[in-house]
Amino acid sequence: MARFEFRLPDIGEGIAEAEIVAWHVKVGDQIEEDQQLADMMTDKATVEMESPVAGKVVQLAGEVGEQIPIGSILAVIETEGAAATVEQPVPESESERPLADGAVEPTPAIEENIPVMKVEPEPAPAPAAAPQAAPKQEPEIQAASHAKVLTSPAVRQRARDLGIDLAQVKTTGDRVRHSDLDAYLLYNGGSVSARGAAPRQDETIKVVGLRRKIAENMAEANRRIQHFTLVEEFDVTALEETRQMMNRDRGNNPKLTLLPFLITALSRGLAEWPMLNATFDDEAMVVTRHGSVHMGVATQTPNGLMVATIRDAQSRSVWQLASEIARLSEGARTGKATREELSGATFTISSLGPMGGITSTPVVNPPQVAIVAVNKIEDKLVPIDGEIEIRKRMNLSLSCDHRVVDGWDAASFLQTLKPLIENPLRLLS
Repeated sequence: MARFEFRLPDIGEGIAEAEIVAWHVKVGDQIEEDQQLADMMTDKATVEMESPVAGKVVQLAGEVGEQIPIGSILAVIETEGAAATVEQPVPESESERPLADGAVEPTPAIEENIPVMKVEPEPAPAPAAAPQAAPKQEPEIQAASHAKVLTSPAVRQRARDLGIDLAQVKTTGDRVRHSDLDAYLLYNGGSVSARGAAPRQDETIKVVGLRRKIAENMAEANRRIQHFTLVEEFDVTALEETRQMMNRDRGNNPKLTLLPFLITALSRGLAEWPMLNATFDDEAMVVTRHGSVHMGVATQTPNGLMVATIRDAQSRSVWQLASEIARLSEGARTGKATREELSGATFTISSLGPMGGITSTPVVNPPQVAIVAVNKIEDKLVPIDGEIEIRKRMNLSLSCDHRVVDGWDAASFLQTLKPLIENPLRLLS
């Protein structure tokens, strides 16, 4: 037998260390060649580490959340061959994890991908001559179903406590995680079993990986940026009628949500108020006003919030914007978006859709200086020409960096949006 030392490879771009986000093996495990060992995260990307050899794991570098220097031993594997030390080549990073504030509303396509568990009634016990009834087979069947699904012991135990069949849980990766269970519970209304669920135990969750990056980014944004937020109400009755009309005759075009229309309006408004379409280098004290609108669309993913960037949004039609939103959001959720698609935004729009409140205070994503949050649409009684009408109303919340953007500019920008959003003919002309 020989000891194979697997060292953390040089990820590049001046990276000196990486964080252990997750272990997929433990000491004593027999592993195959190319089996996933761990997920490692830097400031730039999350990279999956795979073993180049088969053997028995005899040593692991540290606990989840620890930082491991480049070149240090990540794992030691006992093999049949001669001892060796190998650095695994790092694949091109397509799983960038930039940070953002906000989320996009779930689309019907996403909801269709979340399976709904159907609870079958238990068969009546068969009559038996003996006084003792035959034992039910459900626990064995469920255990067998659980065993086929790749996941961690903690997730497996939690699913067992909740009465969830892991085979019914949709995943975005190669294994079921806690976030997948959370999504399953969300889209099944919290009801997954005919039996009463066992009491939940307290959980201690270490903040690592993307969630740690989000926490650091939000804390830094709150510390360095002097935020202020303005909220304006818009009448979107005509816009909603126009959207529904266009969807009825859309042909092969993607279904339109409210976002493409709002991005079109924002792009028009930012052309008149370029101070909001800007980035601020607060160390060099330089503000860059951007000629093009690179619109960041905040997207909810199983691992946290990310921003996908629509390049040159001011040059795209609502149909083109809808296609790009769908493509980029799917890439962000599945981890297939590229670095260019997840960076370089000059302004961000965030929407919680129908789950949103009547108002919100979004956090500016530096180095940008402004972000707008879309709140839910409500039917309201509104006086118009002496008559009371039911109108669809919606609030937009605009947060700005007060070091760069004055309150007058922010208020003027919202007023510029008003005739565009409330008059679709003007918006689409």
